[in-house]
Formats: sequence, C-alpha cells, structure tokens
Amino acid sequence: MTAIPPNPSVLIIEDHRDIADMVGSYLEGKGYQLDFAADGVTGLHLAVVNHYDIVILDLMLPDMDGFTVLERVRRARPRLPVIMVTARGAEEDCVNGLRTGADDYVVK
Repeated sequence: MTAIPPNPSVLIIEDHRDIADMVGSYLEGKGYQLDFAADGVTGLHLAVVNHYDIVILDLMLPDMDGFTVLERVRRARPRLPVIMVTARGAEEDCVNGLRTGADDYVVK
C-alpha cells in the first residue's frame, strides 16, 4: 500500500461546478490541496505542468472528453494516478476507461 503524502494535492477535472464543489469540500476537509478545471483542455494542461498526487477526471467534458485527456496524461505522466468519476455507467465505457489507463472508474 502506498503512503499518502502530507498535504496531498488533487486535480479535479469536472464541468459541473456543484459536483466539483461537493467532492472538493469533502477532500479539503481531509487536508487535500485542490485545483479545479472545468474543461478537458485546461485539465490536461494542469495535469501535465503541475505536480498532483491524483487526478479525478470526469468523462463528459467541454473541449476535450475524458478519454482523450486520459490518453494524453498517460503519455506525459504515466505514473500519475487517475480516477474517472462519471455519469456514464455502461460496461463498455468502464472497460474503455480502464483500458485507456484509468486506475479506477466510478459511476456517479
């Protein structure tokens, strides 16, 4: 089991502000430092240029979908943990997310 670093940092890539705020509020209460992106292009940029301990990634995003973001993050930062959290619960979406490189796939 990997130890959680002190003050771990999380990037939340989610276009629905209420969901991002809910997840962020919980994580902040646990001591996590947060950054947010509301679209795929911004999220990809932040994930590649900054250091995060984990990324929480929505699948349905403006400008660039979560699968594309994940593919590009994997090329640039192959060891960065990414959890897809999405409303798309079809088995094929889950399989595609995991095959693309998500560490886990959670349906909202």
